[in-house]
Amino acid sequence: MSEAAQARYRVGGMDCAACATKIDTAVRRMDGVEDVSVSVTAGTMTVRHNGSSDLKAIEKKVTGLGYSVAPFTGKAPAQEKKGGQYHAHHDHDHGHDHDHHDHDGHEHHDHDHSSHVHSHGAEEVAGLHGHDHGPMTGPWWQSKKGRLTIFSGLALVVAYAVGHLVPAIASYAFIAALLVGLVPIARRAIMAALAGIPFSIEMLMTTAAVGAVIINAGEEAATVVFLFLVGELLEGVAAGKARAGIQSLTTLVPKNALLETGGEVTEVPAETLAVGSIILVRPGDRISADGTILSGEGDIDEAPVTGESTPVRKGAGETVFAGTVNGDAALRVRVTAAAEDNTIARVVKLVEEAQESKAPTERFIDRFSRYYTPGVVVVAVLVAILPPLLTGAAWGEWIYKGLAILLIGCPCALVISTPAAIAASLSAGARRGLLMKGGAVLESLGKVTAVAFDKTGTLTAGKPQVTDIIAFGRPDAQVLSRAAVLEQGSSHPLALAILNRARADGAPMPPAFELEALPGKGVTGKVGGETLDLLSPPAARERGALNEGQDEQVAVLNGAGKSVSVLLIDGVAAGLIAMRDEPREDAKSGVAALKAAGVRAIMLTGDNKRTAAAVAGDLGIDWRGELLPQDKQRIVGELKREGLFVAKVGDGINDAPALAAADVGIAMGGGADVALETADAAVLHGRVGDVARMIDLSKRTMRNIMQNITIALGLKAVFLVTTILGITGLWPAILADTGATVLVTMNALRLLRIRT
Repeated sequence: MSEAAQARYRVGGMDCAACATKIDTAVRRMDGVEDVSVSVTAGTMTVRHNGSSDLKAIEKKVTGLGYSVAPFTGKAPAQEKKGGQYHAHHDHDHGHDHDHHDHDGHEHHDHDHSSHVHSHGAEEVAGLHGHDHGPMTGPWWQSKKGRLTIFSGLALVVAYAVGHLVPAIASYAFIAALLVGLVPIARRAIMAALAGIPFSIEMLMTTAAVGAVIINAGEEAATVVFLFLVGELLEGVAAGKARAGIQSLTTLVPKNALLETGGEVTEVPAETLAVGSIILVRPGDRISADGTILSGEGDIDEAPVTGESTPVRKGAGETVFAGTVNGDAALRVRVTAAAEDNTIARVVKLVEEAQESKAPTERFIDRFSRYYTPGVVVVAVLVAILPPLLTGAAWGEWIYKGLAILLIGCPCALVISTPAAIAASLSAGARRGLLMKGGAVLESLGKVTAVAFDKTGTLTAGKPQVTDIIAFGRPDAQVLSRAAVLEQGSSHPLALAILNRARADGAPMPPAFELEALPGKGVTGKVGGETLDLLSPPAARERGALNEGQDEQVAVLNGAGKSVSVLLIDGVAAGLIAMRDEPREDAKSGVAALKAAGVRAIMLTGDNKRTAAAVAGDLGIDWRGELLPQDKQRIVGELKREGLFVAKVGDGINDAPALAAADVGIAMGGGADVALETADAAVLHGRVGDVARMIDLSKRTMRNIMQNITIALGLKAVFLVTTILGITGLWPAILADTGATVLVTMNALRLLRIRT
């Protein structure tokens, strides 16, 4: 047996699980194909074949369904080259480090809202699928799908107006409005049938609409088609944003780098850097490649990669990652990984692979229609012809009954049952800050049995706060005031914590003189004749400023996961200021709500284990610390293999792979763009308790959907029996269908009143 080969493609125009199902089914039927994996969000298709497959024929098959397809290269488009000469910057060492970054990171995420890089699909193949191929880079109303939905809605409004003014032609007006939206849907149904999928949701919609017209319910048919187009439009917008969000990861790495050659520094495209090259990274610049520091020492903001909230002090011989931010000193870095293999590129790959590994979620109606629609047709035909043929019964009577059964089987109520409930729930959730990207996500949330939380910006507010002020023989207010004096003008997260507390307490902050940063140690200055130093504990110990008792207090605070700064006045320890990124106000109750619902909660963080243990202890939650993005993704996979249905909640770029790998990814509001776009859902108000509310909303919705399906099918079953027995006829059959539609819609609208 020949070894399986693999081909990977970019596919444009996929908006929903039904799209992925069509492609999967069509390609899987082709000769030599062993397996197919299609990802809607990533816009990719991977085909495993035995080597005998005609790859051009596979591409043609996908194109025939109305999607664009192109072989996947995995490389970013070439970037524009820019030249220029730059002089090396001197290291001015403007940073200060209170705790030698024994500060216990707080996963302070990088909020770089740089422009999104949209995926580039091939041009649309005209007219077959009716989709706007490729992501929606402009307003939704400028897309082909958006225009079709608008025209369908306008046609429906015109039909209502015409029907009111000229009742005699009302039915024709609604049929015309119906055709505006139905023609593209019917065309897609035909193409899907030719590809081996005869009973797709498009075919179901076409059957429902035609059946409604036959029973003189053109108004209902036109309305259902319009609602179907609105649902598809929303799916297309969400899919386009998700694909753009994944690609926006690549914008974290700067396009250009300062390459050092022969004593000169030249600006070159970052993608051209070779392993072993030496680059200069100026203060404030993003690092353009993974590498090792050759010279220089400074604070590195690693939040995009590790989630560490406070910058990490690094010097010669230490590793830096592409996409992280150099804080306060010029660095010379030796490149250790090419552009396609750097940290950010690996994160992008992890996200796409995790999303591609998800099996496409088929819509319930689409699956059921494979059996329901042909079954109804078969039953109707048998009822119409068997009695006359076998018993000599009157043909007219039984054809009438067969026609009634076809009307009973009209799937209008069934088609609207699920989307009506989902639309109501999505609307109810959105009004309360619970954003879910489609019905499949809403359904999945109710199955969640484990929730993995990020720490900073998710369980915590994402900003360090002053938690303790311990004065040595002075008022607490004086210690806070003197520390704030030294921190004025600083943007360091710990400095901001001190300044915010001082402002909140109304502490005086006179200007300091001879202010000077002490690299890796802290900051010093003079105020009112006093010499002030705000130092890290190691720096204070070097000066012999801490006695044994004070050192023990520092150790206790560090053990609680807190960063500590030591204030010296004229060389004597005056007090300690402890800071920590504290849990959100509702974090403890939110975790408790999940546990009460039988859902396991665990915290996954890039922070050090001491900080993780302290925060987790306060919340009563399991935890894992010092994790890189791939570690979080791995742990999510382990939880899934234990049989748990896993939701991942996070707000940062470092969470993207785990968000994608989880059964449901939930982004916490205010987080990085990629977290919001990669995730399946978002908690916009940043409340931990909203995760439990979202799961509860899903469970309520699924109960409502089951009720709707029971109503739709139950009424049909009752009238099927009464029609065969001769108790009811054509008009009751029509009422059964329209009545079921009304009942189902009213039941679904109850979800709008849910108080989450």
